[in-house]
Amino acid sequence: MSVQQETRSGDEALEVWIDQDLCTGDGICAQYAPEVFELDIDGLAYVKGPDDELLQAKGAVTAVPLPLLADVVDSARECPGDCIHVRRVLDKVEVYGPDAE
Repeated sequence: MSVQQETRSGDEALEVWIDQDLCTGDGICAQYAPEVFELDIDGLAYVKGPDDELLQAKGAVTAVPLPLLADVVDSARECPGDCIHVRRVLDKVEVYGPDAE
């Protein structure tokens, strides 16, 4: 299923998290989806909560807003550190990122 089909169907809630151990600090994610990702003063990328707060706990996840799905997926695909993981909320299966099947 293409990103466009998933965006139109909207029947699966997705969440995203970043593995900071692999983050290169390149900032591509923050360029694609600044509403979801941000670089902190440590030079690493983190996800942001719905209140725009940086979520710095290890393995912190945030919901992928449907209008930003394509940007979040592009971030995962373009990330040089392969550290962005997008998974279904329902069963925690990674659908985009280094562990996607």
